[in-house]
Amino acid sequence: MSAKLGAKVRGIRRREGLTQVQLAERLGISPSYLNLIEHNRRPLPAPLLIKLAQLFQLDLQAFAAEDDQELTSSLLEAFGDPVFEPYELTSQEVQELVTQTPNVARAVLALYGAFRRSHLLDTDQPIDEEGAPPSPSEEVSDLIQRHGNFFPELEDGAEALWRTARLQTKNMQHDLVEYLRAVHGFDVQIVPEQELSNRVRRIDRANQKIHLSEVLAPRSINFQLAHVVGLFEQSEALDRLCGDQLLTSDESRRLGRVALANYFAGAVLMPYDAFFSASEELRCDVELLGHRFRTSFEQVCHRLTTLRRPGKEGVPLHLLRVDIAGNVSKRFSASGFRFARFGGSCPRWNEHAAFLTPGMIRTQISQMPDGSYYFSVARVLRTSRGGFKGSHALYAIGIGCELQHAGRLVYADGVDLDELELAVPIGTSCPSCPRSTCDQRAFPASFKPMRIDEDVRGTSFYVVDTDGNG
Repeated sequence: MSAKLGAKVRGIRRREGLTQVQLAERLGISPSYLNLIEHNRRPLPAPLLIKLAQLFQLDLQAFAAEDDQELTSSLLEAFGDPVFEPYELTSQEVQELVTQTPNVARAVLALYGAFRRSHLLDTDQPIDEEGAPPSPSEEVSDLIQRHGNFFPELEDGAEALWRTARLQTKNMQHDLVEYLRAVHGFDVQIVPEQELSNRVRRIDRANQKIHLSEVLAPRSINFQLAHVVGLFEQSEALDRLCGDQLLTSDESRRLGRVALANYFAGAVLMPYDAFFSASEELRCDVELLGHRFRTSFEQVCHRLTTLRRPGKEGVPLHLLRVDIAGNVSKRFSASGFRFARFGGSCPRWNEHAAFLTPGMIRTQISQMPDGSYYFSVARVLRTSRGGFKGSHALYAIGIGCELQHAGRLVYADGVDLDELELAVPIGTSCPSCPRSTCDQRAFPASFKPMRIDEDVRGTSFYVVDTDGNG
């Protein structure tokens, strides 16, 4: 086990009102050995960890170092809000809060989230004493993150559909249309765009018809058909998964069902075993995988992040979708990469730079403030709804992994992965990033008091020079 759990053990002991002698007696060890554990001079062995969890009915997830890092990162970002400036908190104080009283740290983060959401409401509307409800999209993202973006029950359902419907990739639309008609009694109709207004799909349950917009590409039609099958046949599984306490509202649960039905659709179009083998063979070449499975660039990127089956695990990737204004609409991380939960993201991210070269693949080696290195791939995509007068949106899709896994991606060919001095220094967001000399700062760094000298101007207004002049 990690040697950095001493503060957690000490925090649990103090919370329970025990002395070192009393806790050591319960654990069956000497007080001196417990003292060494609490001061990180000895690791916490697995048997003691389990015994500690049993004694105090603790969730072993509470000891996950990765959770600590994510919680610390989120708190640092939250404390970057100007409302906390008078308190001059330090990063060490935040780390101690997380390690010693993690539940208090989570409560502070939840309170700050409620504070931010309440300020987004109409100020003329009353706010109840419990604060504004959590954002459904945030809750669903957290649910997906908790499951590691891998849902075995839905994977099994997709594989069962392949056997039952005898699906073939080259005939996917025909096979799914026939299956919906034969098994569920629903006819599929492609209808003019104006009949569906701004919608691309509508299920008419009363007349047992599925209407799909004529503007959909064939791969999108397949995806929507598979999604409908998921809603019809995986409803119980969707309800079970969305019964998680993370989803606190009916809106969150409905959104969760949609997100998980999308997961099922991806698993149908790109069946696990075949897609995993192809991703290994093609080294995650997104465009070639899209051609092989008749799917889009974004669909392939999503599917690559779900390859977490034990014994057949793909590259641990993170995924990000961001629009031209910097709004993050999708995020998931199996790589350890940290995303901003509050406010804007780092302007140095590869996904932002991709807007300079729409349609082209961009790669980047980057370094986070904690010293970890990542390799990322990003591309800008254009969506189109309707004809000449229809809406057209640009957004960037990015996937990435820790640098040690970059060799498994075809995009790393020709890139010198050892040239770490060329890595782009990035952060989660400006307020939480400690890089005081970054010339792309939009906000001052948290935990670093600004030193303003009217006679000195840095490369950015918030840059603090090494001489301490401001």
